[in-house]
Amino acid sequence: MTRYDMLTETIARTLERGSTVTLARGGHVTPLALDTLRERRVTVVREGATGDGGDGLAPVAAPARIALGSDHSGLALRRAVRDHLRRQGRAVQEVGLDTPDPVDYPDIAAQVARLVARREADAGIVIDGAGLGSAIAANKIHGIRAAMCTDRTLARYAREHNGANVLALGATLVETDAALAIVDTWIATPMTEDRYIRRLGKIQGLERTQ
Repeated sequence: MTRYDMLTETIARTLERGSTVTLARGGHVTPLALDTLRERRVTVVREGATGDGGDGLAPVAAPARIALGSDHSGLALRRAVRDHLRRQGRAVQEVGLDTPDPVDYPDIAAQVARLVARREADAGIVIDGAGLGSAIAANKIHGIRAAMCTDRTLARYAREHNGANVLALGATLVETDAALAIVDTWIATPMTEDRYIRRLGKIQGLERTQ
């Protein structure tokens, strides 16, 4: 991947459409270049981005604000996760009914995902029967990378390698204690390596194509 200290409009116009480039630490993108980069769908990965809530691609490290939602099948697990996170001192914003009345998981997953995409939450957790449907729905929201995890290894990879900012859990697939361990591992794992963050730039580029 080509690395630049500064991106000007002149340089931006020479870049291949849909490509990904690296901007050096402390590098600068001129205002005119920004418009051209958007028009050409060029992804700029900032060197050393660490997901600190700024313009980095990596998920927020050690998230303090969690959006948490579930359909009716995940209600009991949602309550357990909520209480667990609040005992850790994290702010939890719940989405979904607090009753066993049926509710459609895509609606809940989309609400959680939008809170994360708008940076009103640092990370999101969605729960349904298997976790798969909620992950698919959440991933339809621009900027969201949702991963369904059934163990701690997957949770670690989802964050460290893939920059997942939404975790999906299947209430029928994992016991409560295992789910809490998955949540803890997922939250505690940062994404810091440039090579993984660079790959997120390519994923972001895919969102801009038809």
